[in-house]
Amino acid sequence: MKRFALLLILVLPVCIFAEKFKGLAPTPPMGWNSWNTFTLKIDENLIKETAEAMIKSGMRDAGYNYIVIDDGWEAMERDAQGNIMADPNKFPGGMKALGDYLHEKGFKFGIHNCGGTKTCAGFPGGRGHEFEDARTYASWGVDYIKYDWCNHGTANAEETYRTMGNALYATGRPIVFSLCEWGTTKPWEWGRDIGHLWRTTGDIADCYDCQEAYAMGWKFILASQVGLERYAGPDHWNDPDMLEVGNKGLSLPEARAHFSLWCIIAAPLMAGNDVRNMTDGVRDIFTNREVIAIDQDPLGKQGYQYNMPIGGKEIWVKELSNGCWAVCFFNNSDESFKLRINWSHLSFVKGSYEIRDLWQKKVIGSTDKNFAGKLPAHNVILLKLTPIK
Repeated sequence: MKRFALLLILVLPVCIFAEKFKGLAPTPPMGWNSWNTFTLKIDENLIKETAEAMIKSGMRDAGYNYIVIDDGWEAMERDAQGNIMADPNKFPGGMKALGDYLHEKGFKFGIHNCGGTKTCAGFPGGRGHEFEDARTYASWGVDYIKYDWCNHGTANAEETYRTMGNALYATGRPIVFSLCEWGTTKPWEWGRDIGHLWRTTGDIADCYDCQEAYAMGWKFILASQVGLERYAGPDHWNDPDMLEVGNKGLSLPEARAHFSLWCIIAAPLMAGNDVRNMTDGVRDIFTNREVIAIDQDPLGKQGYQYNMPIGGKEIWVKELSNGCWAVCFFNNSDESFKLRINWSHLSFVKGSYEIRDLWQKKVIGSTDKNFAGKLPAHNVILLKLTPIK
């Protein structure tokens, strides 16, 4: 009996507790993911061309350092030893060589798989293969894994992600672990010690306010983030899904608003467009370093909805380091309106602040005077308030 009790003591911590590499995501991860634009139409050349385009456009130097290959990179079957393999037609050079290429270009290498028996597209999933898959990914030089939740049957989400997280940790290679569980079992309540970020909703769609069978416009995803801010911080981020900036379903103002609000809520900034073919306007959104700095602020606080929306008028705010604040006025209606703000009515405004418009890239006054401006439909005014000493 004593010997059996000792065995339980030795085994239980492995089953109950999770390990993850700490300090890998002090701010929300930034990068590019293949799924939103290319779905299964991916190959080695696309990934290399994307890397070159991100360098040329200035995205890499602006902080987008993860390139994540989503579903569809796998061969249809594992090898005779049960190891997961890349599709040799899509990736003839192999994943290790592709990872080396990305590292040489100054990027980090990300990959996708699934906690179920198969991925969402029907390729081999990780269920029952977690430790061998983790070793494979580490041997390829993977730095980031997005782990989806299709074909999971009756599996428990927390247990499944904990197992894969422990498997990644056991490899000894620091790998960012992205839990793509879609928010079904409230991963913000249990994911902090397992992963570095977790999806809070189903998939995003290339639109402002549409609702599809398995996806929705960013307006609805944003609304579902209200109240989740207390769960986020350095190394543990809420993930409202990838960016649709640059995709055809959004106007440029809607894309700018989308990007602004994702920065306010400290979302991971994962581009999902064809970066090889961007307009100047889209590139300027992605590479506005003042706006990116809101997302990447080292204080590590997620912003929140300040007011109860009335007539489509929303105020979102984010506390920043050095006593600063980001304020985003969002017009969630279909008509433009005149915005009038008495700064003394906002409880977080204590004293005088310089006001900088982050899209106009200029100082527009101080909080000593009321603010007024026209705000078009589906658009934002994004301001940074800096204390005047």
